[in-house]
Amino acid sequence: MNKLIHVGFGNIVNTEKIIAIVSPDAAPVRRLVQKAKETGLAIDATQGRKTKSVIVMENSQIVLSALLPETIAGRAQEGFAPEDNEIDE
Repeated sequence: MNKLIHVGFGNIVNTEKIIAIVSPDAAPVRRLVQKAKETGLAIDATQGRKTKSVIVMENSQIVLSALLPETIAGRAQEGFAPEDNEIDE
């Protein structure tokens, strides 16, 4: 079953389609974002706020988010915790 995560301001992304979650500070990432905007493959989920993470998707689209990469990665990994840690009551 597909797991969806909240990436800010009511926007949701399918975790099975995520390739990478990166910071937008590096020059290669800035070029990637600019090219995606020019070709219409960028989805801006920042609601006008500063972009703090860039989510690269399988279909060459990118999602711009105002949440930190660590926050998004943590949300994506929440559903993948091993069930061995459950305590029987």
